[in-house]
Amino acid sequence: MLPRRGEAPVPDAVSGADAPLSAVPVASASEPALVAEGFWHHRGLIAFSASCTVAEAAVLTAFAPAAKSLAPQITALPPLAVYHDLRWLFGYNRSWLEFAAGVVILLLGRSTLNTILVRLSWPRDLRAPQPALTFAVSVVFTLVAGILMLPVATLVFGVAVLPFSWPFLAAVPVLLALALPLSHGGVSPTWWRRLPPLRAAAWVLVCFFEYSLLAVAITRLPPAWIVVVAALAGVVNARAWYGLTAAVARPSRVRGHPLIAWIPIAPLVALSIFALAIGGTRLLFDMAAGSPRSGLAAASAGIAAAASQARAQAGPLKAHVRRPPVLVIAGFGSTCCHAARSLQRVAPGMFVEQFSYLGLTARGRPIPQGPDASNLSIQELGDRIAAQVQHLHALSGRPVSLVAESEGSLGIYAMFARHPDVPVGSVVLLSPIVAPGQVSFPDAGHEGAGVASGYALGMLNRFVGALSPFGEAGAGRLLDSVNSVGARYAAATAELGTSRRWLALVPLADAVTLPACTLPSNVLFVPAFHGGLLGDHAVLGTVRNFLNGRRVSGPTDLRTAAEILSSAAAAWRMPVSSAPSPPCRG
Repeated sequence: MLPRRGEAPVPDAVSGADAPLSAVPVASASEPALVAEGFWHHRGLIAFSASCTVAEAAVLTAFAPAAKSLAPQITALPPLAVYHDLRWLFGYNRSWLEFAAGVVILLLGRSTLNTILVRLSWPRDLRAPQPALTFAVSVVFTLVAGILMLPVATLVFGVAVLPFSWPFLAAVPVLLALALPLSHGGVSPTWWRRLPPLRAAAWVLVCFFEYSLLAVAITRLPPAWIVVVAALAGVVNARAWYGLTAAVARPSRVRGHPLIAWIPIAPLVALSIFALAIGGTRLLFDMAAGSPRSGLAAASAGIAAAASQARAQAGPLKAHVRRPPVLVIAGFGSTCCHAARSLQRVAPGMFVEQFSYLGLTARGRPIPQGPDASNLSIQELGDRIAAQVQHLHALSGRPVSLVAESEGSLGIYAMFARHPDVPVGSVVLLSPIVAPGQVSFPDAGHEGAGVASGYALGMLNRFVGALSPFGEAGAGRLLDSVNSVGARYAAATAELGTSRRWLALVPLADAVTLPACTLPSNVLFVPAFHGGLLGDHAVLGTVRNFLNGRRVSGPTDLRTAAEILSSAAAAWRMPVSSAPSPPCRG
């Protein structure tokens, strides 16, 4: 049917094809309810969205307060809503059958919710698609988006097992990059063969920052106010749905070639994001770590220098009785034994030795190691640290000071849990792993809490390990041991309280993985990323002053920034609670 003269064609809401205005139901003067248009006239949309966010906020505040930051996302736009659901699925599955049932329930539940939101937000001057069609389209989109976001959810699950910022800082940008080309998913039957309108992608960005800011407020407000904030979030979600649906319901009239129209453009763009992420990961590994052989060469050179230093200082070590020896424990992927040189340069007169993940020779010297040696269970790591501490204590007659970075902090927890009487004086943690083991998974071949999540994490670890210089095993042994005993060892160490002098220097980037807890004054923040603090001259100066018994302090603005970052990141982490762990004490 052709439009009458002077009548402009308008798009058909379902097929995306141009349809004449006369073919679209338009309100008459006798139907004032249909004449009214604009967001505030969609009262059903506003009420439904707000009631859903309020309901989830009330339930989480009462039964899972650590996860209350996720409440505003129950009526999020389609791709962010899928990520909301995936985290619940990954955090709470106890068997493969339960996981499969959870997939079906979330798939149907999310599709139903999206169908209602699409219907309530559809422009009143356009013909809305049939609910059955919208539901079917939403089911397909939710399944596709869930599969695409599976690696992101797995990575965030891994961060809950072994909390440090690099995986989280990789997961969140990938999540956002996936959400943008999928922002219109499930609203239109043709979402898969076209990119979203700019307004639709813009609303995803608005919601992303909205949830981050709301998480800052939610983590600081009393329960009654959390419900109020959730209601406001529901209104904002309704406005986002209204803007998204209006943008999708009035598509561009630019037509492409019929063959091109059947290309799944949106999923292909999302897949290309993974290709870029994989290529970037490989490039970073090559730049930062080099090959395993080069690491072994560096380790051999380092141990030669360290051995010479040890031979020169082993004799007069008793002369350093007023200066306790210092054992430096580098993090994952490190080599031995040149990492202690930087501290030695800023603290002349101290006897500084580096810990080797392979242990000591028969003559009591650190064994040279490559970057793959640090894939060690924390039980073995704690025992080997204790052995090297005992050796240095026997040589000097003094308690040994410890400077541990990243994985080294896990070794400290294991050492104190397994050897509580070890002769240790001061302890400095650089880029510490805080609250490990927030989630868990069963051993291979067994079922239990997190069985599907643990399997996915194991596959992801092997894949990333194959890209890295550490080999296909990746951090498998470390992950398994942290999963089984990490939380218990950290809690045991936290109970030590003030029995030893402690200092924790936390990179500001690591704030995104910190749990919500009150941090003591001996926790300082530095403007840096995770790892690498052993090579930071300013940080080592602070470490030297602390080991010399001086009082150290840090800027308060960084602490405030870290608290804000930690709260904002809670909107994108796993919905779990954290056990006590240094520097948090419950």
